[in-house]
Amino acid sequence: MKSSNPVSGGIPDTSRSLEDRRGRPLRDLRISVMDRCNFRCPYCMPENQYHRDFQFLHADERLSFEEITRVARLFVARGVTKLRLTGGEPLLRPGLVDLIGELSLIEGVEDLALTTNGILLAQHAAALKGAGLDRVTVSFDALDEPTFRRMSGGRGTPERVLEGIDAAIEAGLTPIKINTVVQRGINERGIYALLERFRHTGVVVRFIEYMDVGTLNKWNEKELVPSGELVERIRNRWAIRPLEAGYRGEVAERWEFEDGAGEIGFISSVTQPFCGDCTRARLSSDGGLYTCLFAARGTDLRGPMRAGADDDEIGGIIDRVWTQRGDRYSEQRAEGGTGARVEKIEMYYIGG
Repeated sequence: MKSSNPVSGGIPDTSRSLEDRRGRPLRDLRISVMDRCNFRCPYCMPENQYHRDFQFLHADERLSFEEITRVARLFVARGVTKLRLTGGEPLLRPGLVDLIGELSLIEGVEDLALTTNGILLAQHAAALKGAGLDRVTVSFDALDEPTFRRMSGGRGTPERVLEGIDAAIEAGLTPIKINTVVQRGINERGIYALLERFRHTGVVVRFIEYMDVGTLNKWNEKELVPSGELVERIRNRWAIRPLEAGYRGEVAERWEFEDGAGEIGFISSVTQPFCGDCTRARLSSDGGLYTCLFAARGTDLRGPMRAGADDDEIGGIIDRVWTQRGDRYSEQRAEGGTGARVEKIEMYYIGG
C-alpha cells in the first residue's frame, strides 16, 4: 500500500534531507541492476572465482524495475539528486531502457548516469539517450590490446570500447568520463596513450588508484601507483594545473591541460581518502542497501518490500541506516586501523 506521506515520492523535501553521524548529507544513489558481467577483470571479478559455472542471482532474486523505481523515489524524497546505474555490467540487464525512462521521470533527479565497460554501448547509446539518460562513464584500462585483455580477463577489445564511446558522444551522453584503474607494472605506461587519444575530445580521463575492494582480488599495495606520482609523470609530458572541485562529495581531484585540451581526474581513495565528504549510498541488484564501497554487510530492502511494507516503513529503514552511518574505511586504512575487518562485499555486487 502506497503511503500518503508527502515525502514518499515527489519533489525532495529539503527540510528532511538526511545527514549521517558525521554530518554527511545523502545526495547520491548508485543502483546495481545486474550482478553479472561480460568481463573478468582480475581486480573485480577474477576468472578463477567467477567461472563458467558460477551461480549468479536468478532473475526473480534481482529487484524488478518497479521495485528499483520505488526505492529511487524514496531516496530522492530524502535529498538524493543523482542516480547512477551500475553492475556488474548494467547493459546486460534486459529492458534497461525502460527502467531509465521511469527513473528519468522522478521529480528532483538532476543527474541520471550509467557506468559501463563499453562493449555493448555502441548498440544502445541512442536508445539510452532517448529514454532520458544524461551521461555515461566508461571503464577503460588500456588502449593496447594485450594489456586491455590482461585487465579484462581476456574479454572484449579496445576497438569495441572506442566504438561505444564514439556512439555515446554522437548520442549526446556527455560529458563522458573514462575510469582507468592503474596497476604498477601492468598498465601504468599506457596513461600517455589514453590521454593523447582523448585530448581535445571533451572526454575526461580519470585515473583510479588500485584499491582493496572486496576480498578476492588479492590486493597488493606494491601494485598501487599513487595519484601524486601520476600527476608528476603527466607534468613531464604536458603542462597541467589543478581545478576546484565542482561540488561537495566529488571524488575526483580535477586538473586541466593548460593548452585547453581538456580535463584529467585522479581518484585517490588509498593515498588521499575522501570519506569525510562521501554522500553515496549503494543499492545491490538483490535489494541490499550499503553505505560504503568497502562495507562488510548491507540492509535488506527487498524482503520488507515483498512482504508488503509501505513507503513509510521502507523510508524508515533508509532513515535509520543513513542517520546511523559512520563509515570511514579509507581513512581507517590510511591510519592503519582496518586489520580487524577482512571480509568486504565484492565490488561487482554493488558497483564501483
